[in-house]
Amino acid sequence: MKYYLIVGEASGDLHASHLIRALRRQDKDAEFRFFGGDLMKQAGGTCVRHYKETAYMGFIPVIMHLPSILSNMKRCREDVLAWKPDVLILVDYPGFNLSLAEYVHSHSRIPVYYYISPKIWAWKEYRIKAIRRDVDELFSILPFEVDFFEKKHHYPIHYVGNPTVDEVARFRREYADTAEGFRARNGLDDRPLIALLAGSRRQEIKDNLLRMVEAASSYAGQYQLVLAGAPNIEPDFYRSMLGTYDVKIVSGQTYALLNHSAAALVTSGTATLETALFRVPQVVCYYVVCGKFVSWLRRRLLKVRYISLVNLIAGREVVPELVADGMTVENVRCHLRQILPGGECRSRMLEGYGEMAVRLGEEGAPDRAAALMVGLLKNRLSEKAERRHRQK
Repeated sequence: MKYYLIVGEASGDLHASHLIRALRRQDKDAEFRFFGGDLMKQAGGTCVRHYKETAYMGFIPVIMHLPSILSNMKRCREDVLAWKPDVLILVDYPGFNLSLAEYVHSHSRIPVYYYISPKIWAWKEYRIKAIRRDVDELFSILPFEVDFFEKKHHYPIHYVGNPTVDEVARFRREYADTAEGFRARNGLDDRPLIALLAGSRRQEIKDNLLRMVEAASSYAGQYQLVLAGAPNIEPDFYRSMLGTYDVKIVSGQTYALLNHSAAALVTSGTATLETALFRVPQVVCYYVVCGKFVSWLRRRLLKVRYISLVNLIAGREVVPELVADGMTVENVRCHLRQILPGGECRSRMLEGYGEMAVRLGEEGAPDRAAALMVGLLKNRLSEKAERRHRQK
């Protein structure tokens, strides 16, 4: 069968690459075409556009690149319909993907599957109308989404487990470096490590990194501060903000860093889940300008109590969330002290991680998703053949 996949960022590229491999295991004759990234290329198939050519976030970047965005959307629509896949698989990236789903659904009979469902439970809940109308099957990687979609909106979905569980477990099985080897390779000394995960976008790093460092530097005598450098950010960008602070930068080794860290300061996103799966106590930090106003907006616009995946999955506060005006140097310093070895909140947080892991479920999310997709498609083809047979 023919599979057309659409992703819009690095995390989607990673998850889709594992899905492609899982689909190959289920369907030996599988063909793939996609708007994707380097990891999907490695998994096999034809890359029509790299996601870096299509992904723009924020109001100003979108306006500045609007002609390019519209051109890519037109190219994608035309290419999907011309190739006539057996299924269109959308991966997160709802702004682009839901628009594409609407077009494909109204101009063809190609089924639309959504892998990693849009996070409409946080905001833009009105998108459920578009999902109900244009998406044939929805595959969720977050357990609490089942109640949201099925109980609240009466829209059936498939919970397949979380691929981050697979990615962390795979890394831990295959990673062989010792703590001493990791330190020597990265020029680190013998002090225990505090990991700093300040995000992957420049504005997010500008807003958060220095505050994280100022808070953690209080413990620099006992701990070494190590920043997880994002692959798309050059070291000089970090150094321009760090000044004279004693912080080591380790690029492209986030999982290895977490594997050897005593605690972490983490911006929101998948990184909070990854940190928890490595069982590293953390403080979630997310500063934004106009913090009091943003906190006021958050209470009125966001539909959920938490911003970190750890707390959302657990259904309670497992990790502290210091957001907007709540992220001050003093608040971060205080919470960090409580989760370092010997801190009063450390063991309770680790117990919470255990609860969260149980709710996430076992490894195998890509394989479960692939098996479901192939099974549904085969049933669809069988029903279509039976209808043709009856018409004869």
